[in-house]
Amino acid sequence: MRDDRLSDGNLPLELDAFVGRTAELAALSRLLETSRLVTVTGAGGVGKSRLAARAALDRAAWRVELAPVRDPEFVDYAVVQALGLTDHTTRLPRETLLARLGRCDRQLLLVLDGFEHLVEACAELVAELLGRVPGLTVLAVGRRPLSVPGERVFTLAPLGEDEAVELFVDRAGGQGAAVGDDPDVRELCRRLDGIPLAVELAAGRLRALSPAQLLTRFDDRFRLLTGASHGVPARHRTLRTAIGWSHELCTPEERLLWSRLSVFAGLFDLEAVEYVCSGNGLAEQDVLDVLTELLAQSVVGREETTAGVRYRMLDTVRAYGEDWLEATGDADRLRRRHRDWYLGLATWCELDWFSPRQGEVAARIEAELPNLRCALERCLADPDEAYLGQYLAGSLWFYWVGCGRLSEGRHWLEQSVQLESDHELSRLKALWVLGYVAILQGDKVPALAALQECREEAEFSANPTAIAYAEHRTGCLALVTDDMPRAETLLRSALERYQEIGELNSNVLMGQVELAMTRAFQGDLPQAVKLCEDVRRVCEDHGERWTRSYALYVLAYAAWTEGDLAGARELLTDCLGAAHAFSDLLGSVLSIELLALVTAARGEAADAVEAAVLQGAAGAMWPSVGLPLFGSAYYNAPHELCEATARERLGDGRYEECVREGARLGREAAVARALGRPPAPLPGPRGQARHARGPVTMHEPAASRARKGGETAG
Repeated sequence: MRDDRLSDGNLPLELDAFVGRTAELAALSRLLETSRLVTVTGAGGVGKSRLAARAALDRAAWRVELAPVRDPEFVDYAVVQALGLTDHTTRLPRETLLARLGRCDRQLLLVLDGFEHLVEACAELVAELLGRVPGLTVLAVGRRPLSVPGERVFTLAPLGEDEAVELFVDRAGGQGAAVGDDPDVRELCRRLDGIPLAVELAAGRLRALSPAQLLTRFDDRFRLLTGASHGVPARHRTLRTAIGWSHELCTPEERLLWSRLSVFAGLFDLEAVEYVCSGNGLAEQDVLDVLTELLAQSVVGREETTAGVRYRMLDTVRAYGEDWLEATGDADRLRRRHRDWYLGLATWCELDWFSPRQGEVAARIEAELPNLRCALERCLADPDEAYLGQYLAGSLWFYWVGCGRLSEGRHWLEQSVQLESDHELSRLKALWVLGYVAILQGDKVPALAALQECREEAEFSANPTAIAYAEHRTGCLALVTDDMPRAETLLRSALERYQEIGELNSNVLMGQVELAMTRAFQGDLPQAVKLCEDVRRVCEDHGERWTRSYALYVLAYAAWTEGDLAGARELLTDCLGAAHAFSDLLGSVLSIELLALVTAARGEAADAVEAAVLQGAAGAMWPSVGLPLFGSAYYNAPHELCEATARERLGDGRYEECVREGARLGREAAVARALGRPPAPLPGPRGQARHARGPVTMHEPAASRARKGGETAG
């Protein structure tokens, strides 16, 4: 695997000081030098994750956070996502991992954090990866071992008294409280058994209480909360005591919000908290103030992401809140509100996709993926809510298709259409989106089956929107299977239907681009250019960048055909930059293929070398997309011409050498080379999404619905 996105890892930046653990860090580092699987175990809150992150700091390490993953089936997806791998094919995520990691020529460290609720799935994955990827080391972090052959278990004990005091003093300073190494602080750290989470929670109370006051209050709560914990190890009792003690020191509103926040998976933002958690004893206008207090007490953490400010609860703290939520009898209502919020978010983002905010929408959905998965799971697990799952899976078409998530999208779409539903609109939408995703994966038979079912049911119920989308995507299928007359007929008909119902969005414009491609392949370049210039104008009027990039591809094809090499290169550079920004691997590889031909056409020997290198880079990318150039003679013709031109100038041996050089480039390096510039550093913390910074709100859309108020995207 040669992919620049895997070169440096995705470990988050440390936001506060790493205190103590010198001996443990040295011992863990030694284990990682001699063992391919090391598991750090210990009580919740003992500092396992922080120690593992520090031990991995100087390595090419990739951290996979598994605490938000509820379903064992999504362990592989979580690893693929964390590694930043993009795969448009029908391969399962496990196959993608093995294929991409198997081509790695360097040592990589995979950190699996918070796996204890997914032990069997993680153990199976780790065993297979270690057995088939020689350069891989796994550092697992959880409350129990994986029990995989070759595993070395590193049990982390609480901090010693001196280190616990040092941590307390450091974190107190972060709260603006000047405390030192005094008897009260030492006694408090002893009572907390040196558990870092407990120490940090205690330090979080110093805005209101002194160490002596904390110690007095802790005595009462300690006796109360440990008395009922028979048979539980002391460290676990103490941790629960520390969390429970912090919980008891909270106001009723703070306790209420703490319990309600437990419905979130992974990161969440203020808007979501205000909607999901307000009401029934907590006014919406008070949520921010209460959340601020929980932040001050270290119950909730704050993170800066490319999608804006996000909040997080440690899994141990979240689990404590979840117990309280269940005890209140309000859990079902809160989970419904959580589901409703993320249904609304998907609806709003689908509308906002056709706007200047596409990059922000992509970053927002990426950040919210754990919560969206949680909403999908809840919908699809309840027969009465199957239609909501179909609606949600279909509404996220722009993310599955436009942001390199075809495999996961197909998983949810296939699950959803298998369920019975009395809501026809939701199921029809899921069917045509499923067909679209399968086409892009090169899986033509299932694509045709889904589209035919959608068309038949839509005609039976006289649903003009679903008919238009089914016809459109069937035309797209004809395009990539080289049936140009049928593709043109279907696409023209679909575009007429869109106009009749007043539909205008990225999908509609993509249909016009696809129609232009049929005309270009049939030799009618003026008509193809006219169609794509119209798309380009509409996209620029609406700030749409994703469909615009495909229009630029067709315009570049026409420019090359007419001998305008400089114009073709300029168009393709713009096209490739946009596609790569959205992680649209298909758009990226098509652009690189055509850039290779444009480069070869310039006629110099150096150009032939560069063209062959770009062809090698594209060839290495196609296995993650699907069938190279769709198996289409029309799409393949420029590739063959480029190869013939370069071979003639270089000779077979030199050409093959250049292709191999290109194949060794990772995706980031290949794109940078095609664009003629060095790879740009990823902004923000490593591993975050690359899209434009800025929060997406749900108060006012940047683009309105299609005319007539119809469904956007079906």
